[in-house]
Amino acid sequence: MAGGRCECGGVSYVVDGDLRPVSNCHCSRCRRFTGHHMAATGARTEQVHFASESTLRWYSPEPAVAYGFCSQCGSSLFWRTTARPDWLSICAGTLDQPTGLVTDSAWWMVEHADYHKRAPGLCEFPYDG
Repeated sequence: MAGGRCECGGVSYVVDGDLRPVSNCHCSRCRRFTGHHMAATGARTEQVHFASESTLRWYSPEPAVAYGFCSQCGSSLFWRTTARPDWLSICAGTLDQPTGLVTDSAWWMVEHADYHKRAPGLCEFPYDG
């Protein structure tokens, strides 16, 4: 079982299932949400349980997607899409350590920041698939 939280503790969660490997999303929207690329793992929605969510807020730049963040400390926490309502992407940096996870892919590389050094051997995709 994995758990995590925002910086202030206003949002905390546990995941009672396996997390997928970490994927890095370099799209401009994720970069602006996190301040860098979004390193995200994820789990089925029913496997994510909130111990505290009083400060969890969602920002939807368009109807099909939403980014979850803490309204108190500003931590970037989650990403979801209506195309996959059964799935919640979790910002890997919010997980308690150690995670045992590895990064296996990078998405939206056509939008990666010019300062970003690419990781050799990482499976890269120009867009989302």
